[in-house]
Amino acid sequence: MDQPLWEQHCCLPLSAAANVGDLATYGPAFVSVNVGYALHDKAECLAVIDHFRAGIDADERLTSATTFEATEHAVRQGKTAIAFDLEDARPLAGDLANVELFYRRGVRTLLPTYNFANDAGSGCLDETDRGLTAYGRDLVSEMNRIGMVVDGSHCSTRTGLGLSEASTQPMIYSHSCMGSVWEHERNITDEQAVACAETGGVVGITGVGIFLGANDASIDAMIRHIDYAVELIGEDHVGVASDFPFDYDDFREEMLSNPQFFPAAYTRYGPIDFVTPAMMLQLPSALKAHGYSTGVIRKILWGNFARTAAQVWK
Repeated sequence: MDQPLWEQHCCLPLSAAANVGDLATYGPAFVSVNVGYALHDKAECLAVIDHFRAGIDADERLTSATTFEATEHAVRQGKTAIAFDLEDARPLAGDLANVELFYRRGVRTLLPTYNFANDAGSGCLDETDRGLTAYGRDLVSEMNRIGMVVDGSHCSTRTGLGLSEASTQPMIYSHSCMGSVWEHERNITDEQAVACAETGGVVGITGVGIFLGANDASIDAMIRHIDYAVELIGEDHVGVASDFPFDYDDFREEMLSNPQFFPAAYTRYGPIDFVTPAMMLQLPSALKAHGYSTGVIRKILWGNFARTAAQVWK
C-alpha cells in the first residue's frame, strides 16, 4: 500500500446527526474519532458509540479497529479503520470498571482531564496545577491493565508528567503542539515531550491553527512543530493528529455556549482554523520536500502511533 495515515484524533458531531462516512475522506487509514468529553456523561457517550458503530457497519469503506493486527490488515485492504477516544474521565462516572466497558465498545485512548481539573487531575487551563490525583493514578493503572492508551493532551503540565511517571505502558500526547515553538496554554513543554518519549510513547502534532501559531492552520506550521519535536525527542516518537472537526458548526456553537471549558485561550483569534483531511493527505509529499526520508515519513505518519497501539492494545 502507499503511505497510509495514522490519524490519532478527529471529531464528528456527537449526535445521531453524524455522518460517519465522512471518515472515509482519509482513504486507507487509521482514524481515532472522539465520542465524548467533559460535557458528556456515560449514557451520552455510549449512545454516540452505538450510532457510530452502526454507521461503520453499514459502510463498506469503513471497519472497526478491534485489534492492531485487524487494523493493519484492513488498511492494507483499502479501508478506513476506526477506533474511539474519550477526552475526559467524566464519562467513567468515577467507576474504574467503566474503563473495560468503554474498551469493549471500541475506545482505545482516554485523556483524564479536558482543560480543567476533575477527580483525576488538573487541566492545561487551570490557574493552579495540582497534578495527577490518587484516583488519576488508579485510572492509569487500570488503563494499563485493560490495554487503553493513556493520553496527556488537554492535561496540565504536572498531570502530564504524572501520567508519564505512573504509566507502565507507552503514553501519548494524541493532539498537542510544542510550546517552545508557539506559546499557548494547550501546548506541551519540552519536559513533557521528553518524559512521554521515555515511556516509549508519541507526541502527535495537531492541525489546530491556534496551537500551531496565530491561527496558522498550514502544513508549513505543522512541519515547524514536527521539526522541533523530531530534534528534541527523535524520529521514533513523533506522529500527527489533526483534531479536525467534521462538526465545525456544532463545535463553534458549543465552544461559545460553554466558556467554562473554552475561555479566551480558544477565542482570542476568532473562529479557529484547522488543517483539513485533504491537507493531511499532502503531508507525505510536503515532508519529503522538506528533506525527510521515506522511512522517517512512514514513522511519523503511521509507524510510531502504530507501534504504540501494537504494544498497548489487548
